[in-house]
Amino acid sequence: MANVETSLKEAMTIEGSVGVALVDYTSGMALGTLGGGKDLDLTVAAAGNTDVIRAKLRAMDMLGLKEEIEDVLITLGSQYHLIRLLRGKGGNGLFLYIVLDKGRSNLAMARHQLKRVEADLEL
Repeated sequence: MANVETSLKEAMTIEGSVGVALVDYTSGMALGTLGGGKDLDLTVAAAGNTDVIRAKLRAMDMLGLKEEIEDVLITLGSQYHLIRLLRGKGGNGLFLYIVLDKGRSNLAMARHQLKRVEADLEL
């Protein structure tokens, strides 16, 4: 089992990673961030992606869907933004958010590795 800091460092080893955050979507607060920079404010991104998750959960509720969100992908011209909701003990209300350079990453592999980071995360 890995703590938050170790898990964020592990996520940053995913090929093409630009930044990663652990986010509480009940409050919109980033519980931890790594990477980013002047062109990627992970604190702002955490709050904005909280709205994305809340909107999707509302839409699913209105549609009567009884499924759980695994992840949400936002594809930009040069980046992938991947949001993975955490499941299991202590993970309710949290998601991992990772930004990947589209030209340097393999999306399928990144999803697989982020799932592994989630499994190892101890909260």
